[in-house]
Amino acid sequence: MTTRKVISIVEDERDLNELVKRYLEKEGYEVRSYLTFDDAFEHTSDDDVHCWVLDIMLDDKSGFDLIEEIRLHAPEVPVIFMSARDKEFDRIIGLEKGSDDYITKPFSPKELVLRVNNLIKRTYKNDNSRIQIDGYEIDESQRSVYENGVELELTTKEFDLLMLFVKNKGTAFLREQILEKVWDINYFGSDRVVDDTLRRLRKKMPNLSIHTIYGFGYRLG
Repeated sequence: MTTRKVISIVEDERDLNELVKRYLEKEGYEVRSYLTFDDAFEHTSDDDVHCWVLDIMLDDKSGFDLIEEIRLHAPEVPVIFMSARDKEFDRIIGLEKGSDDYITKPFSPKELVLRVNNLIKRTYKNDNSRIQIDGYEIDESQRSVYENGVELELTTKEFDLLMLFVKNKGTAFLREQILEKVWDINYFGSDRVVDDTLRRLRKKMPNLSIHTIYGFGYRLG
């Protein structure tokens, strides 16, 4: 079984809560969302949470109260504050309370995801090397790929092809380059083997954002 990182969101704006939740889940995280201070307070001692994302203003309470409770149980778990108030005072209090980051509303959900990713990588850099991409989790050392905790069956070349794209996200490759890097410089045969292998990979991992560049080759992301 995979061990997906758990992110807990506390945000009383339902639409924003759901939007952030969707973006984080797409990135491969398990997300627990809470709409009220009291709901979240009951879970501050959960010991399997890897990051908290807290709104500062929560009814008549605040995220500052929540982080104090979280820190009693989990002093090392990263916390990101969200606030509609871009005040230096809030930032300073947040840092004094032990937050790791602060983002001002309105913000792009993608920016929040990037901040969560960076915090997770820094905090758990010695964790076993799992790569999150497009809702999939890759364990390179075990040569395994998971979707929602279920392992996908990839052939050796499908996995090698996947890792070439993952490690070079945003880079476009010619078929000839892919042949050389995945199959071997001395491979003799049609470059259609690239297309065939990629077709099988896309069928097994349909959410993987590998793009065809017509007349050239392929690119991830």
